Amino acid sequence: MPARSLALLLLLLHSVHALAAPAPQVGFQYRHMPDGTEVGIWYPATGHPTHQHLGIYEQDVVTDALPVGHDLPLVVISHGHGGAFSGHLDTAVALANAGFVVASLTHPGDNWRDESRATHVEDRPKALSRLITYMLSTWSSHTIIDPARIGAFGFSSGGFTVLAAAGGKPDFSRVAAHCSAHPEYYDCQLVRQHPGPLPIWTGHRDGRIKAIVVAAPALGYTFGREGLSSVTIPVQLWRADDDHVLPAPLYADEVRADLTRLPEFHDVPEAGHFDFLAPCAAPLPICQSAAGFDRAAFHQVFDKDVVRFFSRVLH
Repeated sequence: MPARSLALLLLLLHSVHALAAPAPQVGFQYRHMPDGTEVGIWYPATGHPTHQHLGIYEQDVVTDALPVGHDLPLVVISHGHGGAFSGHLDTAVALANAGFVVASLTHPGDNWRDESRATHVEDRPKALSRLITYMLSTWSSHTIIDPARIGAFGFSSGGFTVLAAAGGKPDFSRVAAHCSAHPEYYDCQLVRQHPGPLPIWTGHRDGRIKAIVVAAPALGYTFGREGLSSVTIPVQLWRADDDHVLPAPLYADEVRADLTRLPEFHDVPEAGHFDFLAPCAAPLPICQSAAGFDRAAFHQVFDKDVVRFFSRVLH
């Protein structure tokens, strides 16, 4: 066969193969853990995506598709006070597009439906660990996950959660003095709304977590250098420069100063606290950004940096 004909044949075969191969997509499953905890799961898949509303958020996913791949890293997500599993779905989709399995829970007793245990932050790291166990042992496709490559992402109270799950030890005796000096701060308002004894910290480090991303962490001042001395895994830390909910310097800045291992730090000019949540259009404060701040544009950068960090440290 002449060389020209052979080249044309190879080109044709390549084109046919490309047309036949299904395009990679993001699959999504909505599940409940055995204890009833609500979970959203994103992962690499094939199929035809559909546009889906999850409360005030939206996504394009292949619902209940079979996962594809093997030995995939896992990232678990912990939302902020009064949130839900869906609050960071754009970041979850970006990670799944990059080959991660992502699981996000709705924290029992601290979510948009039920805030009865909002100040019982000692419950949160335990719930996150139960999610990891569920994904590694009970989830129907658990065999595609590499148990040696697990990361955690947390925002606000979720930022506290992943720091504690990574070995951080908060000292809640610091809360009284903090709230005496700053009674108007959000965490102090929450303590007043839920009177009772402060949590007793017994510790809950999950050694399966190998890296964390922390955005606008709540209760950052409760750790101190000694309390964060056991957090030795890689940390990516984010601060919103116009955060009026957890204002500088007692939260993200305290964590940055007290980590013994230098974190990868990002400050976001003009961003507010809730700008770390996925873009949304509902008439709610959590969906509103300051004039001139483009949350959708920011999240293109934010999601890319989160994917890059986890891809590098969970290799």
